[in-house]
Amino acid sequence: MQPQSPLLVLAAFILTLAGVAAEAQTTAVRVRGSVTGFDGHVLAVKTREGKDVGINLAETFTVLGVAATSMAEIKPGSFIGAAAMQGKDGRLVALEVLVFPESARGSNEGHYPWDLQPESNMTNATVAASVDGNDGKELTLTYKGGQQRILVPQGIPIVTFVPADKSLLAPGAQVFVPTQLAADGSMSAARVLVGKDGIKPPM
Repeated sequence: MQPQSPLLVLAAFILTLAGVAAEAQTTAVRVRGSVTGFDGHVLAVKTREGKDVGINLAETFTVLGVAATSMAEIKPGSFIGAAAMQGKDGRLVALEVLVFPESARGSNEGHYPWDLQPESNMTNATVAASVDGNDGKELTLTYKGGQQRILVPQGIPIVTFVPADKSLLAPGAQVFVPTQLAADGSMSAARVLVGKDGIKPPM
């Protein structure tokens, strides 16, 4: 076998670096909006900002249903995700709560910035304590490296995940799609969260 030309080796190395750089140039973008079309591969969405986007779905993409549940399902030991804003008194006040099924315990655990509203944050954590109050229920949430206290007012959306399939991706369906935005402006995703029974995914 003839040894490879140093130029060919260098060219292959440069192409490999280019591929790695292209992957590194993707940016996480969360798309919220309503479905306007779906051809089995590309999901067309009218975003909450009024923009029309097309999302390239992975060949084996997953569909998760989002359904309403109740405050009664939030108990000590539950693993939840709560999007919240800091209130005037410094307390975190929930905008919505997602009660994770047991199979999804530990998903994206922690406390970090979120883009549901400007300056909102997300806490995915285990409920360590729950105290009823006049203005709602105060939860103590613990995660690796810290804890947060979050007030959950009455009347905010409380949801959970339920089985679903791509048949729900019909025009008008409300979706939340974690996507990767490439340098060329294309969007791709491996998972779609879709509201069931008229629910708008609140996360």
